[in-house]
Amino acid sequence: MVLNSASGAVKNYNRTGLSILEISHRSSEFENVINECQSLVRELLEVPDDYSVLFLQGGASTQFSMVPMCLMQPHKRAVYLDTGYFSLKAIKEASLFGPVHIAASSKGSDYDLYTL
Repeated sequence: MVLNSASGAVKNYNRTGLSILEISHRSSEFENVINECQSLVRELLEVPDDYSVLFLQGGASTQFSMVPMCLMQPHKRAVYLDTGYFSLKAIKEASLFGPVHIAASSKGSDYDLYTL
């Protein structure tokens, strides 16, 4: 049933004559999709009203730069845990936007508590 509904939306979303992939991200139809998704995320994950739900494009590597770009405050540092390959990618990207502090590392004492 879900697959049939999804495939129908790809062909003709909500009887607009357009695919969900074709409608404008500024249209009321797409705004309704985003609002419903936000509502479902809040309900399923019990997200409080004083938190925002963000839908961001890109994969994980894109998020490594988008998170600090959007959330790091001027003259403040970001704090990361170094747990391996992907956290190091995130740390490297964050360091482009400001100072980064590594609070702990899974690599042992050589890497503990250093600041980029």
